[in-house]
Amino acid sequence: MRCVIIRKGEVQMADKNVFITVDGLKKLEEELETLKTVRRKEVAERIKQALAFGDISENSEYDEAKNEQAQLEERIVKLENMLRNAKVIDDDDIKTDVVTIGSKVLLKDLEYDEEIEYTIVGVAESDPYEGKISNESPVGRALLGSKKGDTVEVHVPDGTIEFRVLSITR
Repeated sequence: MRCVIIRKGEVQMADKNVFITVDGLKKLEEELETLKTVRRKEVAERIKQALAFGDISENSEYDEAKNEQAQLEERIVKLENMLRNAKVIDDDDIKTDVVTIGSKVLLKDLEYDEEIEYTIVGVAESDPYEGKISNESPVGRALLGSKKGDTVEVHVPDGTIEFRVLSITR
């Protein structure tokens, strides 16, 4: 990714593809719609109520509402950028002979003799608690391109983890 200088001291990251599944795309679109239609109105109402308290120079409710508004608008811009740069991974694009974005991978942790299943997804929809890991994470990066039966070494801060690829599905 390249950086572009906008004005002195301000840096903007150049756009890059955001890999996402059809389900992930729907979730992002729903979140964006909720933020624009529901949350914006809620925050505007909070600002309006805080202004009714009078002097805004010492009005913590107003400050909190304005901060919330800034965070909300930042999230909206981030989602719009993700959606604009989304590269949707269709089920037909997901291979079962090699690990790609969208693959479900059943692994065996060779150190602990445990089976783990991960779905490789783009950064925008990664959620390790749901077994969805990013293609840019150390494990995701190491798994990409591997095949059933391969042993994959993942370098992590604590050392190296070895996994054997047991199966690859959609």
